[in-house]
Amino acid sequence: MAAPAPRKVDWEEPQIEDPPPLDPHAVQRRLRKERAKRKAAIDHKHEQRLASLRFLFLIGVLIFLTLFLSLSIWEKIGSLFGL
Repeated sequence: MAAPAPRKVDWEEPQIEDPPPLDPHAVQRRLRKERAKRKAAIDHKHEQRLASLRFLFLIGVLIFLTLFLSLSIWEKIGSLFGL
């Protein structure tokens, strides 16, 4: 049986002598980005809590005004028609 012909390689194998160049500011930029994302998430949760409190406060005020106006109107109707 004949031996297979050696494969011809069109590219050279890379030399692994030098480590790949590293941007000295890449790590700092990545840390800043991650901190900013974490701060944005915390701020978003905080704003959601404040929005829900504002909503509940507004609902409470509207319920109070509705009850106040209903009772005031009921009293006026009662005094007007003698109920």
